[in-house]
Amino acid sequence: MTLFLQLVVDGIGSGAIYASLALALVLIYRSTGLLNFAQGEMAMFATFIAWVMTDSGVPVGLAIVGGMAFAMVGGAGIERLLIRPVEASSHLAIVIVTIGLFIALNALAGSIWGYDGEQFPRIFPGDVFDIGGVALRAETVGILVVLLAVCGLLFLLLQRTRVGLAMRAVASNPESSGLVGIAVGRMLMFGWGLAGALGALSGALIAPEIFVSPNMMLGVLIYAFAAATLGGFDSPLGAVVGGLVVGVSENLAAEYVDFIRSDLKLAVAFLLILGVLLVRPSGLFGSNEVARV
Repeated sequence: MTLFLQLVVDGIGSGAIYASLALALVLIYRSTGLLNFAQGEMAMFATFIAWVMTDSGVPVGLAIVGGMAFAMVGGAGIERLLIRPVEASSHLAIVIVTIGLFIALNALAGSIWGYDGEQFPRIFPGDVFDIGGVALRAETVGILVVLLAVCGLLFLLLQRTRVGLAMRAVASNPESSGLVGIAVGRMLMFGWGLAGALGALSGALIAPEIFVSPNMMLGVLIYAFAAATLGGFDSPLGAVVGGLVVGVSENLAAEYVDFIRSDLKLAVAFLLILGVLLVRPSGLFGSNEVARV
């Protein structure tokens, strides 16, 4: 029983990171109806920027804020310069653009910083609390607190501000939003920028556990897609719940399913994606699309 609880606690810590990146995917999907396959590489590039700042003597907290600001500006710029010119085309064209951006950012990061990887300083203390034989790391608590704070701020933004109301209106019906005076283009830029900042936060949270390298976010992106698919791509709450479920599921499967172990943990994400798409394509918290025929 102690082992089971330990796996659940550790899974919640990693699941919170998946949830933060899944939130970024959900924000873009809610704003544009698109999936951004370059979200992980955008987060990776912003994490490298934060690492450069820490390497120059900037405190890690300010460096993370700086990386998030860079990612927010970069996300808005990507929407304006790369996505908007092709948004009237088919969804396939936009998917190809995001995949191309994935390849370009990965190659650019590799050419600038190399592929060896760099150590990112820890954000939270390394203390470990023993609770009934279960080790609870201060880092896990810190990551959960950050995730809850982000969720609270997103709720306030989307439900209690004029900007949030405008974002929701654009996501629901961009044509009608433009007719009533909402700057649709600016709202789309803001949505992409906000998603970029959330992705950068996800990269900074996982960076101390792994080396900062051009390929650091590939696995996290797959888990984040699984989380968003499970929870529903139009539900921020679903992204959080989905991320936690994915984190716990991969830990339990690696321990209790013999053929999975640590080598096939990524297969858990693929199985979750496949299972949800077969049973409930809209996700646990997603809304079913209603069409008039």
